[in-house]
Amino acid sequence: MFPMPNSYFQFKQFTVWHDKCAMKVGTDGVLLGAWTDVSDATSVLDIGTGTGLVALMIAQRCSAEIIAIEIDENAAGQAVENVKRTPWNNRISVENKDFKDFNYSEQFDRIVSNPPYFTDSLLSPNEKRTMARHTNELTFTELIEGAAKLLAPDGEFSLIIPNDALFKITEIASRVGLYPVRQTNVIPKPGSPPKRALISFSFNKNKNLETEELVVELARHQYSPEYISLTKEFYLKM
Repeated sequence: MFPMPNSYFQFKQFTVWHDKCAMKVGTDGVLLGAWTDVSDATSVLDIGTGTGLVALMIAQRCSAEIIAIEIDENAAGQAVENVKRTPWNNRISVENKDFKDFNYSEQFDRIVSNPPYFTDSLLSPNEKRTMARHTNELTFTELIEGAAKLLAPDGEFSLIIPNDALFKITEIASRVGLYPVRQTNVIPKPGSPPKRALISFSFNKNKNLETEELVVELARHQYSPEYISLTKEFYLKM
């Protein structure tokens, strides 16, 4: 929701450079990386890794082997450099490829994605930014169907999406046997409607959906206790 304007962003345990990436480090990626349940994960796939942010956050939180794929060559190259500078470089593999061409013989405990989602907005004149922000290159259907084929039977697929895309996403997921098991509606400030939704799917249709809300800011640059609790292991000043 809030992009970071500098050429890099310093976290407590790593630095993410994003000057070569169409989409910069922002709140959406931080939320997904901090929120996804990776407590027992041994293998993780990050679809559309961009800078590598989500993969790096997950690596900090668990001991899983992580594959991060990115279609844009410049972003993938920068993700490789970001990963190299961290203590987890031996557990994260960055691959420059289209998810639609990604073939892997094994399944993943966790699959995560901060996907392109601006399906109805005007296209950016910047081709790479358009690729990163819009679903032209990877539709929700292609993303979810592809993830379902790669997800382990007891695994979870986690996304951050616009709140108004929830119905569409859950409808597509149900067609491939994926059901929502955990959802957090992200509210920018008190009194505002939810702008994003963090949502996890699994193949277990009998599991009750856990739903909660998360307010990001109480006032400008005054973060809520819940947001601080979620992200304090990453942000320098939390």
